[in-house]
Amino acid sequence: MPPPKRPRRTAERILEVTLALFNRFGEPNVSTTVISSELRISPGNLYYHYPAKDELVNALVDRHEQALAELLPAAEDVANVEDAWFFLHLLFERTWDYRFLYRDLNDLLSKNRHLETRIAAMMTAKAQALQQLIRGLRHAGVLLAEEADTDPLATSMLVLSTYWLSYEYVRDPRRALEPERAAEALQRGAWHVLALLLPYLEPASRAHLRELADAYLGQEG
Repeated sequence: MPPPKRPRRTAERILEVTLALFNRFGEPNVSTTVISSELRISPGNLYYHYPAKDELVNALVDRHEQALAELLPAAEDVANVEDAWFFLHLLFERTWDYRFLYRDLNDLLSKNRHLETRIAAMMTAKAQALQQLIRGLRHAGVLLAEEADTDPLATSMLVLSTYWLSYEYVRDPRRALEPERAAEALQRGAWHVLALLLPYLEPASRAHLRELADAYLGQEG
């Protein structure tokens, strides 16, 4: 008989439940009262671990930053469109896991000044990873773009990937960010970000990217 599982630490459980609530309802719509009720703990117990709602947000951003830090170096290994698709899909998975942050980004920044430098640093790290992805494809002969095209392409990819889930939400506010729609939304996002590279891809890679889009999205390709 396996040994009983150790109970999760309260602080960790608070973050997990808070993340699920923020993702489902949006951070502005979830109060600390709702969080403590969902956890079946007293507000005092919640405040002991996280004295303010902003501290919950900051702790979740810590986790997101760590997830990105583990992923972004993989951009250095991208050498073909399949690698790029896989990398972008993983990036969108990290975004989806913390989708409340991207859906409510402007609102969060206006209320939580501590996030300003952290979000800016996160955007810079993503931009550098996308620049590396573009340079890797250029070095492999897959992307027929000039070095001068790297920064504007990476910036366009960054903007589209950052606000993609907001676009999905606007298209279908009631269902777009529900868990059962995740695979669909993430594949669409990866495709549209990579589609920015289509004019620069050598012919075989362009055809292959369209094949990937057909395989994953059907009519989108």
